[in-house]
Amino acid sequence: MQTKLVIFDRDGTINQDRDDYVKSADEWIPMPGVLDAIARLNHAGWHVVVATNQSGLGRGLYDMAALNAMHAKMHKLLAAAGGRIDAVFYCPHSPDDHCNCRKPAPGLFEQIAERYGMELTRVPCVGDTLRDLQAGAAVGCTPHLVLTGKGEKLRGKPLPQDYPAGTLVHNDVSAFADWLLQQPEPASKTVGKAASKSGSRA
Repeated sequence: MQTKLVIFDRDGTINQDRDDYVKSADEWIPMPGVLDAIARLNHAGWHVVVATNQSGLGRGLYDMAALNAMHAKMHKLLAAAGGRIDAVFYCPHSPDDHCNCRKPAPGLFEQIAERYGMELTRVPCVGDTLRDLQAGAAVGCTPHLVLTGKGEKLRGKPLPQDYPAGTLVHNDVSAFADWLLQQPEPASKTVGKAASKSGSRA
């Protein structure tokens, strides 16, 4: 069975980021065009999952109820646009916890690979920061930088050398979707288990 999978970062990529963290559903505001872009990917057969650092949990800035409310809003707005995110994989730890799931560590991507029963080689991973792409590249994902959120500062500048080799740059998620939908179909991959509703979902 063929699975077409895309892995997105959340803050700064799908929704607006904040210097003081996105702490509530009211503060979760989608980027312009992102809901329609994800819906277009879905309609073309792409499964979308999210891999996100949520150290605000570990720092005590918000609780699980607040995170669940953010993602309930995200799913509701996406549904209204005709799209969906299959699952959200998140790291709840602070940097002091030295975990393996906080990006740039690859733990979240390893969880996704396990849930979907597939290797992530050449699976697109999309984010607005270096650590998003480093985490994906560590498991073989193809890195895509969007110039939104923290990526905005690189607009009009050459990509720094510390970015993974082969990183592709897009103005935003909508531009990434335009690019992906023009590409040839990915090679068939065997899926060991269904995961459309699995994962560390919040």
